[in-house]
Amino acid sequence: MSALTLSTSSAATLRADAIVIGVAKGPKGPVVAPGAEAVDKAFDGKLAGVLETLGATGAEGEATKLPAPSGLKAPVVLAVGLGDAPAKDDAFGYEALRRAAGTAARALSGTKKAGFALPVEDAEAANAVAEGALLGAYSFRPGGNGAAKKDDKAAKNAPLAEIALLGAKPRDKAFKAAADRAVTVAEEVNRARDLVNMPPNELDPKAFAAAAQAAGKEFGLKVEVLDEKALLKGGFGGIMGVGRGSDAPPRLVRIAYTHPKAEKTLAFVGKGITYDSGGISLKPAGHNETMKCDMAGAAAVFAAVVAASRLGLRVNVTGWLALAENMPSGSATRPGDVLKMYGGKTVEVLNTDAEGRLVLGDALARASEENPDAIVDVATLTGAMVLALGNRTFGIMANDDAFRTSLYEISEEVGEQAWPMPLPAELRKAMDSPVADFANMGERMGGGLLAGIFLKEFVGEGITWAHLDIAGPAYHESAPFGYTPKGGTGSAIRTLVRLAEHTAAGDLG
Repeated sequence: MSALTLSTSSAATLRADAIVIGVAKGPKGPVVAPGAEAVDKAFDGKLAGVLETLGATGAEGEATKLPAPSGLKAPVVLAVGLGDAPAKDDAFGYEALRRAAGTAARALSGTKKAGFALPVEDAEAANAVAEGALLGAYSFRPGGNGAAKKDDKAAKNAPLAEIALLGAKPRDKAFKAAADRAVTVAEEVNRARDLVNMPPNELDPKAFAAAAQAAGKEFGLKVEVLDEKALLKGGFGGIMGVGRGSDAPPRLVRIAYTHPKAEKTLAFVGKGITYDSGGISLKPAGHNETMKCDMAGAAAVFAAVVAASRLGLRVNVTGWLALAENMPSGSATRPGDVLKMYGGKTVEVLNTDAEGRLVLGDALARASEENPDAIVDVATLTGAMVLALGNRTFGIMANDDAFRTSLYEISEEVGEQAWPMPLPAELRKAMDSPVADFANMGERMGGGLLAGIFLKEFVGEGITWAHLDIAGPAYHESAPFGYTPKGGTGSAIRTLVRLAEHTAAGDLG
């Protein structure tokens, strides 16, 4: 990942390949944002006019390069759009700073060093700029476990090597802590992105479990892996039922961070389908190519637990990774089969492509046995949620309205788009089965909500629970924007980490 430094240099004196400044949309044209005063001075106070001449408006996502005048040590100035200029005496929003920094980092791929002279009026703003730049500089290096491709484009497409954050007060404890946090969170988001982007022949359940074990050794986490024999013996019928059609057997991974002074415990549960063909209910042509991303929920949980550990949060966090490969074969689960789930409930499988809820059901029941203060599951669960909320927003469902509201507010706080969704009680009847306690499918309309109702059946009585359906934003297939790359995004990790931070601080009930 790119290196991050807090620099005491000014934008005029920093020796770098480029200086990044912000420009906003004003009522009469582009407005140079705070932090760029030295650059504007080098342009004799005419920088806004020069940018307007070049077609810049200050709109979000804009990136305008121009040669630097003689008053700057850097040869290039990169102006990035911040969106509408705030009202007088107001500051730019943190997400606007985060996205602008990400846009700049992407525009500077192949560059060795850039100074970021964006508005950093407080430590939170510095965190946003640093986080956005580090996330924007991400580049997956194909070839196995992130190894670089051996071609002539590697150097040109390499991530920005060094980010110098200007105006961020390196001797101030709050600013230094903000920078350190940004590095940790970005590294863990990028860890998850790498896992999501890996080809499924390189990341099967066993390999994913091995990655968790390696991280456990590195960061002092307790990791337990249940293989197919242990899963069968333990009665994990959902995970075994989904995984039995594949030559790559399933795994259930428990990865735990504990703090000696923690008063609360959170459990995160992630769907980890390392490849989803749909099983016997085979997906139609055109829907298989990106199904390596169906383990993004488990990747998010894994990364969030490691981040909590690295940040030393005063809260216990346990992650459950329900890992399987969903394939059709002579041994695969068939539509009409009945599975006995962990804990004893039975489920009639009407569609083998509704497999995520089966592995999550087992993991939720097992996580509930430890009686955490709250459980949050994360999953690329339903196409219905994408139809409802689009490609950039995840849905939040919960058995507690206040907890659902808190998660929504946290997602807004960290800049992840989400929306609270209901769990209508009347949809439960649609899952009634004549041969089992209930079925894994119900009526078509409201399918994303019905999936949440299914999961709720496996949450222990009295335990606060929420479900994040990240099917839309987990994997981005279009052109990159802001700090969001093409491919795996690391969706929901920042929300989970901030939830852990608030819980550690006692901000949540």
